[in-house]
Amino acid sequence: MQKKTIAHITVGDIATNCWIYPLPDSGTAPGHSAKGCVVIDPGAESGRIIARLNQLKLVPFYILLTHGHFDHIAALPSLAAAYCGQAQGRDPEIAIHRADSEYLGPGSYQTHCRSFTAAAGNADYIDANWEDMPQPGRLLEEGDTIGPFTVLHLPGHTRGSIALWDKEAKVLFSGDTLFNGDYGRTDLPGGDEAQLFASLKRLLSMDGNIQVFPGHGPVTSIAAEHGLI
Repeated sequence: MQKKTIAHITVGDIATNCWIYPLPDSGTAPGHSAKGCVVIDPGAESGRIIARLNQLKLVPFYILLTHGHFDHIAALPSLAAAYCGQAQGRDPEIAIHRADSEYLGPGSYQTHCRSFTAAAGNADYIDANWEDMPQPGRLLEEGDTIGPFTVLHLPGHTRGSIALWDKEAKVLFSGDTLFNGDYGRTDLPGGDEAQLFASLKRLLSMDGNIQVFPGHGPVTSIAAEHGLI
């Protein structure tokens, strides 16, 4: 199997990893010279994300969110607007776990304000950067498949936190559940320490050769994180 070249951009004030995962077997998009890809966690700076996609000659067939926190989805409205209804002939499928669906669509502004106020003491950052969030095209559940990925539901950081696991490529996108040498916070709305530790134990029981691409910080592996908890 040919090794995938996974691109990423670190975006926003909280240095979120936005991952770009090529779909080499997708062919070119109809009416377009670019091939398909998955964009994971477009956290900010949509212009930079779009410029990188153009540089790589890729268009998003899927925009997947590991959870609903604003620093992982703030660029979603502009990114979706740039690619929905355009000449490539295929709108990207926007997906999030059902338990985090409140972070998208009508009413999501209030959800983000509550979350960010708990983190920072006020919602000024949300007000300064807000764009209305689109509705998800699909609500994910444990064990679903989407594109090349199997969905692992990993509650703890949020109720609907997930990892996206490409079994064949031995690649896993862990969001804010597992980092290099660390793990996600649980003190925001929907966080639960016991659930997070159960989710970490689940991940750390997987094949040690799996590469882990987290929501913040450098790439790691399952084996490298043994002993974390």
